[in-house]
Amino acid sequence: MKLDANKAVSIFQTSVIDWHKKEAPHPNPYPENTLENTLYQKNHIDTIQWHIEDDIRSPNIALEDVVSLKRKIDKLNQERTDMVEKLDDFVIELFKNISPKPNAKLNSESPAWLLDRMSILELKIYHMEEQVNRKDTAATKEHILKCQDKLNILLEQRSDLKVCLDELLLDYQNGDKRVKVYRQMKMYNDQNLNPSLYKQKT
Repeated sequence: MKLDANKAVSIFQTSVIDWHKKEAPHPNPYPENTLENTLYQKNHIDTIQWHIEDDIRSPNIALEDVVSLKRKIDKLNQERTDMVEKLDDFVIELFKNISPKPNAKLNSESPAWLLDRMSILELKIYHMEEQVNRKDTAATKEHILKCQDKLNILLEQRSDLKVCLDELLLDYQNGDKRVKVYRQMKMYNDQNLNPSLYKQKT
């Protein structure tokens, strides 16, 4: 698959819709170890985490459930980062034969982290559209109008981020920017780097 913004957004949208059909995990429809599979899985993780983040904010949730959900969120955050870094690996492979120009610039955000923002944005759009289309009596006309304004902004962001991704990829292809990835070096889940974990071993 050639990486481009329209295709990525389409895959994210498919993932969001698939999950919401049953509000449960959905089989990944793409072959393993492909860019499409990774994009779908990335959004799938984001979608699950989105709903757990909703659940943990319930005012009636028991304290033990808060702890359990927080640990699920930590695990999903790690999986999310792993997926982003896997996407970065695809980008490195795509442009490995491109020689950057002598004056090529760096970009502080890799395409994979831009895709991360785009994935979460599709969840925002999906759920804001839900609010706009609410028919229950608690959804006032004022609420609907406010949500429509927010949805318009989110749709504009989608358009802007698609342009940003395609422009960055074109800069890499033309050698105007250098492909360079900065790994996240997450520490909190690492048994050897988080003092609260490794001190338990002694």
